[in-house]
Amino acid sequence: MQINLTGHHVDITSALRDYVHEKFERLERHFTQVIDAHVILTVEKLRHKAEASMLVSGNRLFADAVEEDMYAAIDSLVDKLDRQVVKHKEKLKDHRRAEGSHRNFS
Repeated sequence: MQINLTGHHVDITSALRDYVHEKFERLERHFTQVIDAHVILTVEKLRHKAEASMLVSGNRLFADAVEEDMYAAIDSLVDKLDRQVVKHKEKLKDHRRAEGSHRNFS
């Protein structure tokens, strides 16, 4: 998976970059067809915002999270994306199963 990391009003340190890559590996474990992800980290006063847009097998998933700590925002973001990825994966599975059961009855 290709991860593009952008920072607005924040320097992307190697520790922050490694943390994002480590967390996004969890998403790849659940669904291997993640093509790329664009992560934007923003700091506005005391708000730390993390947002991401992911391309997964033809669909684009988007999530954002705002916390008081950047690492907490990244954790929350990955949790939200993880739920979306699992839901997307289940939709693909249900769709194929519905086609297969339909063919058996015909």
